[in-house]
Amino acid sequence: MTSRSHWTLATALLAASCLPLAAHAAGYPDKAITVVVPYSPGGGVDIITRLITTPMSQALGQSMVVDNKPGGGTNIGMSAVARSPANGYTLLTSSNTLTTNKALYSKLNFDPLNDFVPIGRIGEAALVVVVNAKSPYKTLGELVAAGKAKPDALSFGTAGVGSSGHMASELLLRAGSFKAVHVPYKGGSSAVTDLLGGRLDFMAINPLEVVSHVKNGSLRALAMLNTKGSPLLPEVKTAQSLGYNVQATVWWGLNAPKGTPAQVVETLNKALNTALATPEVKTRLAEIGASPVGGTPAEFAQFIQAESASLGELIKAAGITAD
Repeated sequence: MTSRSHWTLATALLAASCLPLAAHAAGYPDKAITVVVPYSPGGGVDIITRLITTPMSQALGQSMVVDNKPGGGTNIGMSAVARSPANGYTLLTSSNTLTTNKALYSKLNFDPLNDFVPIGRIGEAALVVVVNAKSPYKTLGELVAAGKAKPDALSFGTAGVGSSGHMASELLLRAGSFKAVHVPYKGGSSAVTDLLGGRLDFMAINPLEVVSHVKNGSLRALAMLNTKGSPLLPEVKTAQSLGYNVQATVWWGLNAPKGTPAQVVETLNKALNTALATPEVKTRLAEIGASPVGGTPAEFAQFIQAESASLGELIKAAGITAD
């Protein structure tokens, strides 16, 4: 057999091996899609997922079922998706922990950075620094000054080690060159309860979770930790405008198991961007203090890599561990 014949046969065999995958991807989706939320029902990530999957299912022509798998600092849900078939029928609603857990946990049965492919970012929301209304700290500057005067005398609460509020608070400590004691809780609501009770000095948290307390005078908002502020608390200045270089948000995205066909990822990305462009989604996101992001899988991949690098360095420098 000639070399040309060998080349032709090899090409034919390769093309034949790709036929099932190509045919499957071309007919996608032909059944319901499961979206795993690694948090309990009713929380922010759950709300965002249910908001976006309704218009996405309409665009895809198939139902999307939300499956809550909380626990393990989101590792239980992420592990379940990482071990699922890479066919586009099991997806993950990712959030900040996708970019922090590899640095926080020394023993994982999956790789948060390499076992998923990005579909697209859903959106993001600001984080706000709040104190009890009876706190002596009227401004962010006063809070920072107190932390400098008496290192580790202040305490801050979070929804857990490695949570968005934890990372935002650590970034604030670094930007302000002061210290405070971290008090992790099993959820943000418990931490807010202790802040209201005067058992914590401050928190960095999604405004949606505390806006009612700020409005009724129980909590005082000192600064937003993003660059744009929040429509929920438009009167609150950003930390950057006050001289503290902090950029921290809570964000959400969609990911699929590693090896998911590119055509399937493209189909899902298109449906996601279509959903984010609907007036209903834009309005509801604004109501909860969030904004849509969208974009391409490549853009989401770049974002994940950048966040992982910067937060991984922060976690290492601060000696933070979730083990």
